[in-house]
Amino acid sequence: MVEHASAYRPADISAVLPEDRADAVLVGRVWDPAAGGPLVVAVRGDEYVDLSASAATMSELLERPDAVDVAAGATAPVRGSVADLVRASLEQDADSPRLLAPVDLQVVKACGVTFAESLLERVIEERAGGDRAAAAPVRERVLAALGGPIHSLRPGSPAAAELKRTLIEEGLWSQYLEVGIGPDPEVFTKAPVLASVGFGSGIGVPSTSEWNNPEPELVLVADSAGRLVGATLGNDVNLRDVEGRSALLLGKAKDNNASSSIGPFIRLFDGRFTPETVRQEEILLTVEGTDGYVLEGRNSVARMSRTFEDLVHATHGRHHQYPDGFALYTGTLFAPVQDRDVPGEGFTHKPGDVVSIRSRHLGALVNTVGRSEELPEWTFGIAALFRYLAGRRGNISHSH
Repeated sequence: MVEHASAYRPADISAVLPEDRADAVLVGRVWDPAAGGPLVVAVRGDEYVDLSASAATMSELLERPDAVDVAAGATAPVRGSVADLVRASLEQDADSPRLLAPVDLQVVKACGVTFAESLLERVIEERAGGDRAAAAPVRERVLAALGGPIHSLRPGSPAAAELKRTLIEEGLWSQYLEVGIGPDPEVFTKAPVLASVGFGSGIGVPSTSEWNNPEPELVLVADSAGRLVGATLGNDVNLRDVEGRSALLLGKAKDNNASSSIGPFIRLFDGRFTPETVRQEEILLTVEGTDGYVLEGRNSVARMSRTFEDLVHATHGRHHQYPDGFALYTGTLFAPVQDRDVPGEGFTHKPGDVVSIRSRHLGALVNTVGRSEELPEWTFGIAALFRYLAGRRGNISHSH
């Protein structure tokens, strides 16, 4: 069992829930050992209540036009305390209810290179060929060629086209610059349906990777019509050495066992909490190693170079539909360059790192880094969910 930072002890649920949790409509998914599967729940004060009578899956709940009313008005059945749920999740207590990723049948998509600062790090990875020892001199050359900050550059604009021309002349053009300042954003599938892990779970980095990092991100949640219905936090773990070797290895770099973490809950948009609220969200990151190493970072959503609407329209529309809705990682400003061990080689994870991602309106997502090959295998897929739901309906009908 891994001990987590004292700020996230189960007695202090205020560290896990939003600062304004009294005004928040929070929904999530809980693994219930007694039921043998997941429950859709809502937070009600210090307790959580079962919404299964209203929706068998999170996807079904978020398709309802009255989802906010259903979640906000639910008072029973009470399943337990949030504090106990947090404790069991951090300890991964298999005998107690614990948090899962709050999405289920939604496809988990991700947008990359949505911040100028992270764009530069992707270019550096590529130029360094995935070799972290070569990153520092490459970084100096790229920054010199750019000639100044580009955070205010609008993708697809005439100024962006002029910068593209200049970089081509300097021999520094990259596929990352194309999606960073070109007309079309990068959109990819981060994880299969039901493969994401939740608060307290181990988060996976394959043993073959020697240069990797967390990516603290805002995750937007949309229904089948592409309408934004809520938001949560995510860790879009990245293998810098793998993707740096070739952008065609994106799938290998991004989709591994337990490499997508989402949670702790989805906060539903309502009259007080809207997409405008999270456009200004400050997402804070802390990595605490068993070696005493501490890394801190910040992802300021307001500095995204593309709008939420740009990203959603690139993901969903006449060109692509998601009948069960989708979750969308929106990219990160954060790309660590702080040295951990060897000077000039920057940051990389070690097993046992506790990664805490938190924000004012969404709470905190806490995971401990482990080897993907050594973490619990993903075994509960779509077929298992359908069998569980069919059996649960049968038990409910029989009891009546």
